[in-house]
Order: sequence, then C-alpha cells, then structure tokens
Amino acid sequence: MSARRPSFAAAWRGCAAGLLAAAAALAEATPVPAPAPREASACALLRPRLPGVGPQLCKSAQLVPSGARSRQGLPLFWRDVLPPATVPGLPPVGAAEPLRVLVVGAMHGDELTSASLALHWIALAEKAGQPVHWRFIPVLNPDGLLAKQPTRVNARGVDLNRNFDTPRWQHDAPHYWEKRTRKDPRRWPGPAPLSEPESQFLHAQMDSFRPQLVVSIHAPYGVLDFDGPHEPPQRLGRLRLDRVGVFPGSLGHYGGVQQGMPVVTIELDHALRMPRDAEVRSMWDDLLRWMDTRLIRTDPDAPGQARR
Repeated sequence: MSARRPSFAAAWRGCAAGLLAAAAALAEATPVPAPAPREASACALLRPRLPGVGPQLCKSAQLVPSGARSRQGLPLFWRDVLPPATVPGLPPVGAAEPLRVLVVGAMHGDELTSASLALHWIALAEKAGQPVHWRFIPVLNPDGLLAKQPTRVNARGVDLNRNFDTPRWQHDAPHYWEKRTRKDPRRWPGPAPLSEPESQFLHAQMDSFRPQLVVSIHAPYGVLDFDGPHEPPQRLGRLRLDRVGVFPGSLGHYGGVQQGMPVVTIELDHALRMPRDAEVRSMWDDLLRWMDTRLIRTDPDAPGQARR
C-alpha cells in the first residue's frame, strides 16, 4: 500500500518553519548597528582642559552648540545672557534696546585661562542687573585648546587673531608675518582673510549681533589693550591700560579701527593659572563701571555714541 501524501496544511507548516529558521539564522549573522552616540556636551568636552572650572560652574554656564563648527568639526559653543526686565534707576529695558556685548575667549587655544574667565563671567552676568544683552563664546578655537599639546593656532595652523579682513590684508598680513615675525608658525595669518570657519563664525556674529562692545580675552602678557572709539578703561583689576598697537588681520584692528566697535582686549597674567576669585570679580566690576559710564548712562544722541 502506498504512503499517504501529506496534507496541504502539513506542507504549509513545514515551509513556514523553514522560513522562520532561515530568518533567525540571518538575523543572528547580521550585526545590528549601534545607535549613534550623542555629541559630547560642552562640559564633557572642554572642562577637563580648563583651569579653575569645576563641574557646577561649567554646568551652570549652560553652553549650547551654536551650529557652527571648527576646522576639525568640533562644535563652537555659546551662551546668551539677556537683561533683566527692569534695572533700578533706568527706564524699562523695553523702552530702549539693551547694550549688546560680545565676549570671546580662547581665540588662541593655548590660552586656557581666557576660556575659564569667560565661564566665570557668565555666572556674574546673570546677576549683573544691567540693561545688557551678553553673548559669550568662551572657546573660539576648540581644535587648538583640545590638541594633545594646546596650540595657539587652529587645526590648519592659522592664528585666528590675524585672519580678519582688515584693509590691505593681502599685502600687509603676509608681509608682517614674513618680515616682523620671521615666519613664526604660531602667527601665520592664513592663506586669505576669513579663510577659517572659526573666524568666519565670529565675523558673522559681529555682523548679525552687532555688538556695541567686544571683550576679547587672552593671556599671558598681563596688560589691558583697547581699540576703537570712547575713552578706554584705565584698568581692570590689576591690569593697567597699555596699548600695544594694531596688527594686520587682528580682531582689534577689524572691530575697533575698521568697524568703530570698542574692543577691550584683556591679557591675563598667566595662560594656565587662573587669577584669584577676588581678582576675577575686581576685573568684572571695573568693566561694568566703565560700561555704565561710557556706554549705558550717556546721551544716546551724542556723537560717537556706541548705541546704534
């Protein structure tokens, strides 16, 4: 007697079982891609390099990515601190535009304290009580700051403070680098003005934010420099005014001389060691007093007024 042929249902069950087994084997053999890691926060990325910046101070600064990136693709972080609703003795902020102040640190990556000071000042700006819109960019050059050995220049080897588009840059910047610095690699101005994403970003902020004061923090010469209109501050804390002149492609030349924006350049005493807290506060208080006298409590219709 011949064997019975399997029913259709039994055949279907056998086929399905085979398909499931094959699918399981394929899934086991095919690796599942891991989820993309989240981009490191500003504190995770920067704080290990910054002297005098603890976890709480860094967290409270609330730095966020600006959307711009460095030559190596690292995010450029920033923080805006808006003015309070009202300031005693002054009209409501809504009655007039607040003063716009741009604070920039670590344009040179090996000047670590310049970034740290900016972070300390964010905390002070939140309590300042002045009609000021602050914009902080604590680390303009993360590639240099985070290099194995921090460097003045960015990842392309460009000194960002010689890369701004000042008059006759194509002639003056290379000539100064070749003749005055003897082609010092730490001061190469780059192949063209604004050739670097970092200087392009800062240039864009100066165009869009239109700061009425720029504070550029550096180290380690221990002086105070100034370019642009208005009577300069004579001191900030222990730092005394000592104008060092203008250089082709520098921020002071571009902002202070060419654009008519007051540029206060702070040169801290040390690039790796933060000043004492009392000195950090003293510099801040002196800056606020100068701003209050020269830029805030003045006649907005007076010639040369920074509010424009």
